[in-house]
Amino acid sequence: MCGITGIYCFEGTADKFSDKLSAAVNTLSKRGPDNENISFHNKIGLGHTRLSIIDTSNAANQPFIDNTGKYAIVFNGEFYNYKEYKNELIDDGIQFRSESDTEVLLYLLIKYGKSALEKINGCFAFAFCDFDKEKCLLARDRMGINPLYYYNDNEKLIFASEMKAILAYNIPKRLDYESLKIYFQLNYLPVNCSIIKNVNKLEPGSYIEIHNNNFTISKYYKIHQFNPNEKHDDYETAKTTIRNLLDCSVKRRLISDVPLGCFLSGGIDSTIITALASEHTKNLNTFSIGFKDEDYFDETEYSQIVAKRYHTNHTEFKVSNDDLLNDLESVLNYIDEPFADSSALAVNILSKLTRQKVTVALSGDGADELFAGYNKYAAHFNSKYSGTREKLISAMNPVWKVLPKSRNSKSANLIRQLDRFSEGYKLDSYDRYWFWASIGSEQYSKNLLKIAVDNNIYSLLKQKYKTDYNDFSEINSILYADMHLVLEGDMLTKVDRMSMANSLEVRTPFLDHSVVDYVFSLPASYKITATQRKKILKDSFSDLIPQEILNLPKHGFEVPLLKWFRNELWAMINNDLLSEKFIKEQGIFNYSIIEQLKTNIKSKNPSDSAAKIWALIVFQSWWKKYYI
Repeated sequence: MCGITGIYCFEGTADKFSDKLSAAVNTLSKRGPDNENISFHNKIGLGHTRLSIIDTSNAANQPFIDNTGKYAIVFNGEFYNYKEYKNELIDDGIQFRSESDTEVLLYLLIKYGKSALEKINGCFAFAFCDFDKEKCLLARDRMGINPLYYYNDNEKLIFASEMKAILAYNIPKRLDYESLKIYFQLNYLPVNCSIIKNVNKLEPGSYIEIHNNNFTISKYYKIHQFNPNEKHDDYETAKTTIRNLLDCSVKRRLISDVPLGCFLSGGIDSTIITALASEHTKNLNTFSIGFKDEDYFDETEYSQIVAKRYHTNHTEFKVSNDDLLNDLESVLNYIDEPFADSSALAVNILSKLTRQKVTVALSGDGADELFAGYNKYAAHFNSKYSGTREKLISAMNPVWKVLPKSRNSKSANLIRQLDRFSEGYKLDSYDRYWFWASIGSEQYSKNLLKIAVDNNIYSLLKQKYKTDYNDFSEINSILYADMHLVLEGDMLTKVDRMSMANSLEVRTPFLDHSVVDYVFSLPASYKITATQRKKILKDSFSDLIPQEILNLPKHGFEVPLLKWFRNELWAMINNDLLSEKFIKEQGIFNYSIIEQLKTNIKSKNPSDSAAKIWALIVFQSWWKKYYI
């Protein structure tokens, strides 16, 4: 991965922003520590920071300008199938001066224009510029693996890989209150929301065309939703196809001129990726993280089983809660838009330790959303096909309310899940979907915020995930929505920011569009049943997955927020970021709600108060950095 930024001036030339463009490039240094450069041409200014992966020589540095000087590109990502087109371009008479995928992409765009987007298999965000015609094409990959922000006013359009680079241009920083209301429900901001007004995220599978001081946004890709009236493969054929597609995807993602490895958690997804990668790479590097103080979440014994079976060069990092706590400040400092998935702390430390040995790592991200891996999918399934058990759980809602609930023990977490199921079960299908995707309820978010929120705008933001999809009682519709809400807004954002904070590139074979499109052509019954999740994924790779792992319950990892808030971080909460004095001077929150949260985390029934306080801490830390 790399960092890109740039500016298109509607009035005058871009070089008047040279200081700001340089400052923006500096904010992206961790995304690209190997080289940085800027270039100006009339209305257009381009900046790039490089993490060298394919062709590490200076010949592949960016901005990359063609042999005529008429065209240029800044590119963040990987174009995995670039070799398929290089010979075609050589036959056209192109004389390449590097071995990079960037140069192939540049000439492919010169030849085909925006239709080249259909040919790219990869993860990317780029800006392609035609200097003579003063045109720019900005584009983002199909799944939203690589980020792209943009801002426009009457004078200019700015783009960048991260919001911090946009802010380096000294744009107005007006809080978007409607997005803030959604943030305190989800603990992250989905792709259609932004914490700063007029700073937007280009949606996955989309592009921007800039010409004659105007710009338009278009879609070039959309996941094809499952249609029960369309013919689909039978189960045995589907198993074979999934295996072949994923194997090809892994093989594509092993191309690199720097050391490469795989994250290996010991779960099904990373096991499959490791097994396939080991067939194409001798002495494959694998990396897992173990938690010294959290036996319930430590799955390193299973990663060792996989590493031994596939003879990988395995490295196991054992970290303590203190290690995570010591990394907290660096994580908060890197976040440039509030993001409160606390597992980012674990991803950050895994990325930091992995980067000591390799520059590229493959991960299993995306499999849960594709194949119905999360617990909540079982809850949606059970709501659709409910019986006596589900009705009884719902009827016992008053009991679950009074019992102790938290995420930090097996029994308390079970009570928490039963309580959430009983609450969601009563709602209609879409409200249930939103509720189970959230940490805080809409009422909580409304009570927390003291500022005025435009409910019409808020409703439009929230309803996007209702109007774009089908019946939310259907599991495939739930998975489809999660590909856009949860995967884009939470999972991929977490991996991108934390890996890039450590100059590590993470590749996601499950999110190859050939895999995604095929899996979404299959009925939900292939993926989830009353007794099994990820059914077809497990069946497709059962010979590669050790029996000890095949039916492991999904653990994930919970950062010990509750313990920290009661002890090491209490002073920061009570005397600084969430102090009564600061909150009242700030004027954004109702202190009475925060006071209740602080009381709850000290109680025997903390429920989700730790996650809600974490969201507040992340926001307050961000607000102090950018507003004080």
